[in-house]
Amino acid sequence: MAQEKPAAVTIASFADHHVITQPNPLRNVLRRVAERDLDDPVARAEKALAGLSGEFKNWMAIEADRLSDAHASILRDGFTSVTRAELFRAAHDIKGDAATFGFPSAGAAAESLCRIIEHAPDLDEVPSDLIAHHINAVQAIVRERTRLDTAATAGELSKQLRGIADAFLALANRDRPEHLEAVLAPSLAPTE
Repeated sequence: MAQEKPAAVTIASFADHHVITQPNPLRNVLRRVAERDLDDPVARAEKALAGLSGEFKNWMAIEADRLSDAHASILRDGFTSVTRAELFRAAHDIKGDAATFGFPSAGAAAESLCRIIEHAPDLDEVPSDLIAHHINAVQAIVRERTRLDTAATAGELSKQLRGIADAFLALANRDRPEHLEAVLAPSLAPTE
């Protein structure tokens, strides 16, 4: 097979500028496929997700248990850099995975907990019930998600927790204006 000669660089000159056009070597390696053979990666991904969807509840239960274990470590050992980091990672993972796994209200509650961990000036000053309520909410949302009547309750619970967390953070950061803007920002986690 004879190798094609590479195309030359072309230069178009104008009164006030030059346009340099380089050859596109990828044009020669591009493979054209028939219309009937087109691959739809989005359809493949949706099919794969549908196949895995039966596992989503188990995965969320594992993540919720991880969050509870992190909280138990804090109750036992107090806030250390290790226990704080594990609680944050567990809540952050739930925040990121919850909507994909079909638990958006758990994601909203986890996001609210992440915000407390990020923006509280001193975690030892955060009321322990505030953290416990967030963790209990995530556990309840994951556990009761199979019931149809729980979606509205879960959404309202997450909304109320966010409001209480925001009020606490606004008060705790009243002398730290650089944090108030982040504290008062709207939620990024999807809700139902």
